[in-house]
Amino acid sequence: QVQLMESGGGAVRAGGSLRLSCKASEYGNEKYYMGWFRQAPGKEREGIGCIKVLTTTSFIATADSMKGRFTISQDDDKKTLILRMTSLSPEDTAVYYCAADFSWEGWGRDCLAAEGYGYWGQGTQVTVSS
Repeated sequence: QVQLMESGGGAVRAGGSLRLSCKASEYGNEKYYMGWFRQAPGKEREGIGCIKVLTTTSFIATADSMKGRFTISQDDDKKTLILRMTSLSPEDTAVYYCAADFSWEGWGRDCLAAEGYGYWGQGTQVTVSS
């Protein structure tokens, strides 16, 4: 059973920044999708950004609404998915989730879609105060 370990959430004032990290307990055969999602109270879960990895090749996608303030990357060891958030506003308050899926479907899969992810982290709360 793959476990996803998220860290880095917390409380910050508007205009501040946060860095979230997500690491999987295993990565199988190095073919996978990982993504960051968030869900605010009363709202649907939305995709922030994701990465598609096929052994040594990877591709990062970021939701249009998140570009400019949110950046997805992998740590040097390629084992940690990073979400850097800047210029945060109270509207960014939500529970942020990391997800992973190891059923490779090709580069064409929309990794920003929550459906199909088999593994989810417990979520980390981000609270932005005005």
